[in-house]
Amino acid sequence: MAKGDDIEERLIDFAVRVIRMVAHLPKTQVGRHISGQLVRSGTAPAPHYAEARGAESKADFIHKLGICLKELNESRIWLKMIVRTELLPATQLQNLLTECDELCRIINRSRQTAQANLRSPEPPTESDETNHIQPISDPAKP
Repeated sequence: MAKGDDIEERLIDFAVRVIRMVAHLPKTQVGRHISGQLVRSGTAPAPHYAEARGAESKADFIHKLGICLKELNESRIWLKMIVRTELLPATQLQNLLTECDELCRIINRSRQTAQANLRSPEPPTESDETNHIQPISDPAKP
């Protein structure tokens, strides 16, 4: 399993759970509105994360993780609204909310680590040290 595959799978599973859960929301104006919003935000993190893994640069990776995190944060808010409006029982959403919180923390930490790595200079490689030519000083010149 490649690095990041486990997080990608969790994000896909999260999206599937969101899709299944919104089918149980009431078919009212509010239920349809929240359903549509949650389907969009809840299914977006997995493809955004996949895009981040294929990023063209470290800055692009950080940016795409940020989008993934924003979508997860939005999903968390919609889930909390469902609980507070009692559209579905809180007990039905607790595990999904917990998973959303955990994914937010994981993605946020990955983003912070990538940002720290972007700011810190990379240590010289062995080839940098062996290919560096030292200027020859003329012993006759002070």
